[in-house]
Parts: sequence; structure tokens; C-alpha cells
Amino acid sequence: MRIKRGVVARARHNKVLKAAKGMQHNRRRSFRLAKQGVTRALQYAYRDRRNKKRDLRSLWITRINAAARLNGTTYAKLINGMKAKNIELDRKILAELAVNEPDTFTEIVKQATK
Repeated sequence: MRIKRGVVARARHNKVLKAAKGMQHNRRRSFRLAKQGVTRALQYAYRDRRNKKRDLRSLWITRINAAARLNGTTYAKLINGMKAKNIELDRKILAELAVNEPDTFTEIVKQATK
């Protein structure tokens, strides 16, 4: 008996076309182009999940440096002082304090630069 693959192929195509939903022109309608677009989009997503960590760390350092300079020191001196005094706060928390709790951040700077 002959086995027809129409249902399986259609399901596979629909899965790809559903993933290509936000794309433009034939990438949304044509399976061949949609497949290429979805593959590339997944590659970008994989890469950028890693780059996001890099970008956020850079943003935190920028915010800490700006707040540290308002308190009369630099980022490098602040981090060095914190390590010397065994103040163990990561950059994410420091950046949050710098933006949302400037008084607390000022106290940390004072402790680190004594």
C-alpha cells in the first residue's frame, strides 16, 4: 500500500510558516523563503542571548561610573576600594543602587574610599 505524506509535510510547512509570521513579503508566504528566514532568525536569537549579557554588563558599568563620578571618584577606584574592603556587591546591584537609591550608593562609595 502506498503511503502519502501530505499531512506530515503540511504540518511541517505550517510550523515554519507560523514561526515566520512577523516577516515581510514572500518570507511570510513562501515556505522556501520562510524556512531561510526562520533559520537565520534562530541564529540571531542564539547569538544575541549571549550578547545581551555583554551589553547589560557594559550598561551597568556605565551607570556605576557616572554615579561614582558624581561622588568624586571613578569606577576603577570604586571597584578597587570595594575589593580592598571586602564589599561584595555585583555590578547589577550597584547599578540599581546608583539609579534608584543614590543615598545608599553614596554610603557605599564612602565606605570603599576611606
